[in-house]
Amino acid sequence: MAAHLSYGRVNLNVLREAVRRELREFLDKCAGSKAIVWDEYLTGPFGLIAQYSLLKEHEVEKMFTLKGSRLPAADVKNIIFFVRPRLELMDIIAENVLSEDRRGPTRDFHILFVPRRSLLCEQRLKDLGVLGSFIHRDEYSLDLIPFDGDLLSMESEGAFKECYLESDQTSLYHAAKGLMTMQALYGTIPQIFGKGECARQVANMMIRMKREFTGSQNSIFPVFDNLLLLDRNVDLLTPLATQLTYEGLIDEIYGIQNSYVKLPPEKFAPKKQGDGGKELPTEAKKLQLNSAEELYAEIRDKNFNAVGSVLSKKAKVISAAFEERHNAKTVGEIKQFVSQLPHMQAARGSLANHTSIAELIKDVTTSEDFFDKLTAEQEFMSGVDTDKVNSYIEDCIAQKHPLIKVLRLVCLQSVCNSGLKQKVLDYYKREILQTYGYEHILTLYNLEKVGLLKPQTGGRNNYPTIRKTLRLWMDDVNEQNPTDISYVYSGYAPLSVRLAQLLSRPGWRSIEEVLRILPGPHFEERQPLPTGLQKKRQPGENRVTLIFFLGGVTFAEIAALRFLSQLEDGGTEYVIATTKLMNGASWIESLMEKPF
Repeated sequence: MAAHLSYGRVNLNVLREAVRRELREFLDKCAGSKAIVWDEYLTGPFGLIAQYSLLKEHEVEKMFTLKGSRLPAADVKNIIFFVRPRLELMDIIAENVLSEDRRGPTRDFHILFVPRRSLLCEQRLKDLGVLGSFIHRDEYSLDLIPFDGDLLSMESEGAFKECYLESDQTSLYHAAKGLMTMQALYGTIPQIFGKGECARQVANMMIRMKREFTGSQNSIFPVFDNLLLLDRNVDLLTPLATQLTYEGLIDEIYGIQNSYVKLPPEKFAPKKQGDGGKELPTEAKKLQLNSAEELYAEIRDKNFNAVGSVLSKKAKVISAAFEERHNAKTVGEIKQFVSQLPHMQAARGSLANHTSIAELIKDVTTSEDFFDKLTAEQEFMSGVDTDKVNSYIEDCIAQKHPLIKVLRLVCLQSVCNSGLKQKVLDYYKREILQTYGYEHILTLYNLEKVGLLKPQTGGRNNYPTIRKTLRLWMDDVNEQNPTDISYVYSGYAPLSVRLAQLLSRPGWRSIEEVLRILPGPHFEERQPLPTGLQKKRQPGENRVTLIFFLGGVTFAEIAALRFLSQLEDGGTEYVIATTKLMNGASWIESLMEKPF
């Protein structure tokens, strides 16, 4: 059991156990010793549901990364390939299998597609002459992976690009399948709300899947009251802005992958006297970040400006606790102190780590360039000079700052102006292509196609209407003791989260005009429950809403939703699901065309 998955209203260990059981059943099908050959991208997500110890219990003796040519030597009976259904991976698998066949004693080959089998991939294996070598060809439906007690992700890195650029709905089908699994484990969700084209399609797929399974009536008492499906392109603005929560900034600066972060090691080297700082470690410090760690759970969603005071208070509490040992006089008191020691030492280690991380982040946030970038972003979001060429963006291009940073700012300006005037857009494009190279013309085309960087049509800027109606910009933000979700961006309230907040109270009827301006349909569906399963809410009991971001979500949005869940009179607790945990940089990068 993973304790951090069961602290909320919804015990996500139930889901984790279900996917672990399915994995064990597959491994037991392949009797005898085993070697697993991993598609490298899957190792991170798999690590969240099954450690090596679980695989070892089922006779997994060796693990390799999927690479061309021959597999490393392994004295095992079964070789299992764990792969995503990608054609380019099939070519590598065929190469591995053919070189094994030439090597001598025959092995049993198996292939496990994650999350779905693919006819195209099987056809490719057949064309390469190896399909018959596989005894088991199965699929492992790892759609939603529990990351934390209130957070699930599909970790489908191409979902946004596939949906909005390539009109490929595969990831939407996987999202619908994942939601059906959730309903099988946690009961039918009585009400579905949604906004956006992809949200409509996922809801339609769910309704169709439910119709196809009419025979099996779900008799589990529903845990969720509502499901809210939100398209990422309903709110293109939020991921482009720099996140200002502790967890958001760690992700912006270092990148959090499958709840792990790699940090520069020199900050974490133990300081010894008379060492002269020789032999600093060279390997990055890898830390796991989730709410299993008490201190991290407390500070992860705070605005970074409020983190320092929490850390210094904690330091005082911990040193006072260690001082207690001098007051322990009797055997009983000493025994009690010793029993608390492991917890206190863990707390001290945790504090040291987060103090080091906070120092690393502070080096970035106190730099002049960070301040200039933030000023430009906040001017755009509050509606200042969004219709003319921005001098800070010009300077960034002239000094050849990283292209992703420039694109992010230009896209932010475009979104905050409902598109740029043609001559401003042409000027930016020309400057970017002349400075960074003409191969990026395809990237600019992609950004235009998904609506991030586009000319203003109809000559009207709708953003001020949306900003005022939804109160997206707040001038007086209390970062230390926030009263509104806008604290996560020090002034800007994430549009996506504001929509969720208004749906919960007073309902979307109050913002019909804005919903019509935002892209895609908005809808509501009811799923009838069998008699006896209708929920009677106790007075003071909060509703539980599962909110699914189709196309990705940022840590700042997650922090804002957690803030709403914790409000005394909020009335709603949120569990968050998404196709991918992302930030502005990884999002823009996923839309860039790699130069040949």
